[in-house]
Amino acid sequence: MSLTDDRRSALMDLQERVRRELLGNILPFWIQRSPDPDFGGFRGRIGGDGTVDPKAPKGAVLNARILWTFSALWQELGDTACEETAHRAYQYFRDFFLDREYGGVFWMLDYRGNPLNDRKQVYAQAFAVYGLARYFQATADDEALNIAVDLFRLLEARCRDPFAEGYFEAFARDWDELQDVRLSPRDLNEKKSMNTHLHLLEAYTGLLQVWPDARLQDRLVKLVETFLDRILDRPRAHLQLFFNENWEVRSDVVSFGHDIEASWLLEEAGRVLQISRLTADIRDAAEHIARSVRREGVAEDGSILYERYGDGSVDEDRHWWPQAEGLVGFLNAYELTGEECYLDAVLRLWDFIEEHLVDRENGEWHWAVDACGRPRRELDKVGPWKGPYHNGRACLEVLRRLDSLLSREQPSLGELGIRGRKS
Repeated sequence: MSLTDDRRSALMDLQERVRRELLGNILPFWIQRSPDPDFGGFRGRIGGDGTVDPKAPKGAVLNARILWTFSALWQELGDTACEETAHRAYQYFRDFFLDREYGGVFWMLDYRGNPLNDRKQVYAQAFAVYGLARYFQATADDEALNIAVDLFRLLEARCRDPFAEGYFEAFARDWDELQDVRLSPRDLNEKKSMNTHLHLLEAYTGLLQVWPDARLQDRLVKLVETFLDRILDRPRAHLQLFFNENWEVRSDVVSFGHDIEASWLLEEAGRVLQISRLTADIRDAAEHIARSVRREGVAEDGSILYERYGDGSVDEDRHWWPQAEGLVGFLNAYELTGEECYLDAVLRLWDFIEEHLVDRENGEWHWAVDACGRPRRELDKVGPWKGPYHNGRACLEVLRRLDSLLSREQPSLGELGIRGRKS
């Protein structure tokens, strides 16, 4: 894949803009504003207008995502502030979110760190594994790896469906059954979901990179096969979202953000596994999903739409996380296919992000903007679902992939101020 001079110049400019956004906006916001100086860990909520709620509950997903993000940033940047934030995240997560009696992690704590909602949502267990594995990768702290491995074994013992395969959604604190297993009020009360399986996939991929265990590898292979055989609607090249216990589809909604995120996470799992019989199928799926999102889910302004419903209507709000995942997914699609349209999609998407989503007044990114580009300021800047993981990870991935694409003829990440750090 050769680049024209104009294309190379555009990508070098993109690299600098992404670097500037990561180092100058995203990192300072989370390092300076998110730590909770009164009760430890991190604040549970900061509003879209920058207002801090000092007594907001603290969610497992937010805290595990902070742990992953700053572990990755410390590993890549070698920055002292990122190191301190990663340690803070690990220590708080270890000391407060782990259930010492029944195992697993609590879903929600109160602002003082006491369990507020002690259910065992499998989605949260997955993010705990993901964050802990990355912290181990950055620190070589055996305690963190041991906790991650224990969680993996617990997931396999308690949450896996031994008959129809896959993993159930949620359990009570003592791992008994629940009647309502929904991840959020807007989700369906079904036994299995794409979303939980997607984040188990990324968690197991991350853990396998630091703990090359045969059983873990086997389970990651099965997760990939589950996506290819059960979750992916191959004719439409979209992921199906909800299923009953026997994998019968229960939703006709298309989530463009999850589609494009899955396209590159599946391909990443394939690269880690390096199993030849899966490689071509994974690549084919990743290409088709990315092509479908570019064709059906990209608006005229280059942004990615949120969801399309069974009646054909579309939620036209532009949420922050599909835009972040789109950057990586489309760049990954270019690496797979060499098709220039995907580079165009990345460049247009970044233009949209800079113009509409980046909050120049209060820092970080808005949760969403409406179809006219107006910020939804009533939505969280920090909250149980709004963390630094999607956009922070996207910036790191874009910088890494552009560095590879422009390699030997352009400055390295270190020369751009992204100093690599060996774990």
